[in-house]
Amino acid sequence: MLRNQVAIAGVGETDYSRDSGRSELTLALQAIQAALADAGISADEVDGLVRWTVDTSAEAEVAANLGLTSLSWFGEISQAGNVGAALVTSAAAAIHAGLANVVVVYRGVNGRSGRRYGRGEVTGRAGQGSAAFSEPFGVLTPQHGLAMHTRRRMHETSTTERQIGMVAVTERGHANRNPRATFYDRPLTIEDYMESRYVVEPFRLFACCLETDGGGALVLTSTERAKASGRPVAMIRAAAMCGYAADRSYIDTSAVTLAPRLWEQAGLAPSDIDVVQIYDHFAPFVIFALEDYGFVERGEGGPFVESGGAMWDGGALPVNTSGGHLSEAYLQGMNQLIESVRQARGESTAQVDNAQFSFVDTGVGTGAVILERG
Repeated sequence: MLRNQVAIAGVGETDYSRDSGRSELTLALQAIQAALADAGISADEVDGLVRWTVDTSAEAEVAANLGLTSLSWFGEISQAGNVGAALVTSAAAAIHAGLANVVVVYRGVNGRSGRRYGRGEVTGRAGQGSAAFSEPFGVLTPQHGLAMHTRRRMHETSTTERQIGMVAVTERGHANRNPRATFYDRPLTIEDYMESRYVVEPFRLFACCLETDGGGALVLTSTERAKASGRPVAMIRAAAMCGYAADRSYIDTSAVTLAPRLWEQAGLAPSDIDVVQIYDHFAPFVIFALEDYGFVERGEGGPFVESGGAMWDGGALPVNTSGGHLSEAYLQGMNQLIESVRQARGESTAQVDNAQFSFVDTGVGTGAVILERG
């Protein structure tokens, strides 16, 4: 069993900006170098590289720039762009199976100054495949399709716009503690949220993720080796991924399918988790994930967030403690993974006291990881 046999030994990130002035390859390499330094591992010891399919820096190109002559493990995952936890699962499985010793998960993206998700430049399919039945009718970007999903779920669970707004307000409060966050110095009230314009109903401006230039990386190795460094360790208690068919129902998220396997693998229940990071491309999906992973009952996610339950200061289960995609940066789940490691190591700017188990979802069910403080 994988449980606690593999650890995330190092994390690294660049600055987050609207115009990096660097190539996506440079951003990825800078993040990788920072993560290796954090882990105390030299580049020549890396024998595995995995990436998002949408990342433009191929494994061979990154390896060449790191001075690597061969890789024992490499690959990418193409289940949309939100596959960070699935990549961690793949890397951890390779290490646990003895197929690699040090695997780096990396992401480098100019998501604001380059190709922008919000304009469909990454996710658009030019009417090909199933998009032939949606794009000609104006469903061109993720927010279009997911807005319809959200409306249906709001109807079924009585989730309100104000409750969705409290997700954004909660995360902004966390970002205001985090100097790395894009909105570090910009508070947000629920009145600000409710007065902001719609992007696509019911998504108001502050319910939508940022568009960010930046890079991030994780270094994975055996827990035994990670602990030998004397540095704080985030052990992988459990890791799982879940693929889904293109025509699946969008009433529930994939977390409904993934959650039972994850909790069984971890030997834990949702009540054991101390802090949670959830993929928040749009604010309501934090509420839906809290319900579908079993942290609260279906229909109780909105009231839970509205009552302050997700806040770092006084909340029962702090969520997205670095500011998340709404207020820190949008790196397709990478920054949530980094924050989850920081919580497990006791290093967050909104640190949860005595946090033993840190949970991270990077796609509302496409993948999730539970980290344990070593």
